[in-house]
Amino acid sequence: MSDAVIIIGAGPAGLTAALELARHSGIRPIVLEALDDVGGISRTIEYQGNRMDIGGHRFFSKSDWVMDWWRQMMPVAPDKDADGFSVMPREDRYLLIRPRLSRIYFLRRFFDYPISLSAKTMANLGPVRLVRIGISYVWASLFPRKPEKNLEDFFYNRFGGELYRTFFKDYTEKVWGVACRAISPAWGAQRIKGLSITKAILHAVKKNFSRGNANVAQKDTETSLIERFLYPKFGPGQMWRLAAEELRARGGEIHFGLKVVALTRENGRLVAIETEAADKSRRRWHGDWFISTMPVRDLVLAVDPPPPAPVRSVAEGLMYRDFITMGLLLKKLKPRPEGKPPLNLLPDTWIYIQEPDVKIGRLQIFNNWSPALVRDADTIWMGLEYFCQENDELWRMNDAEFASFAIAELARIDLIDPADALDSHVVRIPKAYPAYFGTYDQFDTLREFTDGIENLFLVGRNGMHRYNNQDHSMVTAKLAAEAILAGRTDKAAIWSVNVEDEYHEEKKA
Repeated sequence: MSDAVIIIGAGPAGLTAALELARHSGIRPIVLEALDDVGGISRTIEYQGNRMDIGGHRFFSKSDWVMDWWRQMMPVAPDKDADGFSVMPREDRYLLIRPRLSRIYFLRRFFDYPISLSAKTMANLGPVRLVRIGISYVWASLFPRKPEKNLEDFFYNRFGGELYRTFFKDYTEKVWGVACRAISPAWGAQRIKGLSITKAILHAVKKNFSRGNANVAQKDTETSLIERFLYPKFGPGQMWRLAAEELRARGGEIHFGLKVVALTRENGRLVAIETEAADKSRRRWHGDWFISTMPVRDLVLAVDPPPPAPVRSVAEGLMYRDFITMGLLLKKLKPRPEGKPPLNLLPDTWIYIQEPDVKIGRLQIFNNWSPALVRDADTIWMGLEYFCQENDELWRMNDAEFASFAIAELARIDLIDPADALDSHVVRIPKAYPAYFGTYDQFDTLREFTDGIENLFLVGRNGMHRYNNQDHSMVTAKLAAEAILAGRTDKAAIWSVNVEDEYHEEKKA
């Protein structure tokens, strides 16, 4: 097969599609990437010998194909401790088995995530709030909101009003910048569909009888409840740099620093795209097939001739949430009962910050993802995550202003002493999260138009305007590659990923 395939974007979806084509045919895919590195939001940022994972990427999937794909690219580290977790291998090219601990920080205290009925949780909440949680959960179970019109209804039906207001409302609205009542319930359906109080309690009971099990498949476990995951020794970007190396070895091409500015269609097909480099020079790329992971809003508005007015209107109304992450190097954390001396290192991979008096949304502790992310083992390397809009007050701060602001926030909630801050690095990520408001409820109008371009396949998170994890994005890319190899133009199977139970976090009984 000698067809030319142009792929927009070198993130997990774009590189997966390119490799699947290169491995199973004579195609030499051409990948066009706007940044100067591969991996998209799954890339690893390197700064002064420390490495940052943007948003935190657990390598875990219900798809056997995805798990096998990762393990073929990088073997799992052979040596494990008594609990079945990988010890640090001397060799570089290994996947570690890592313990997962995520907690909620609220009322200046730590709560299990998902919420459990442990003695500590009940003590932290207090008897009055516990009674309100129980009554509201029973009430919601007996009288659910039907139909579920928005994300608030979704949370209410699964957790009750009191628990929703305590642990979901403020954090979710901090992430998205709008009220839960304004967000489609589809976000909950795609992210935490199978999670409920009952399942969290059953999981906690089961966990007490299964310690030491090193199996990372966890097929019958909701994704929000998994206890361990695979993780590249040097962060998620290591996986995608290895994928890029293999792609080049198989004859594929990757071109960096190229922004797609126009797509030419004729007779229901794309015939070429035009890119612009940093020096404003332009180039046209001709192809037989096209796979796109770029934000679908930008793609549709760049099509020439322009799509019908209703399609353009939907595209213009699609919204995104932008993201700032700051690496913070510390001498130590403030002492806490669960902190490990001498650095007072907390055991969490990430922490959800529920406190309403700060803007920080989530906190990663990179030492716990992989010790190899931290140059000096006598320091703590953290990721402070903020959700914002491009060009708002947070986005416009220069790096020094932002660092001072973020350090002050961590000090305000009693996690650090500012005097222990050693260094910082700020990274801004536009269009990190496709939003489930704006014109999202009219997305089918846009999808009908793009599906009608027979040789164009939309895959990945921004390509489909869907909050996919990287494994979902990889499966969409695999299906697009298979369609191209078979000469098919139907996209229904791709749009079913992260919707049908086979790819979702909830399994049918």
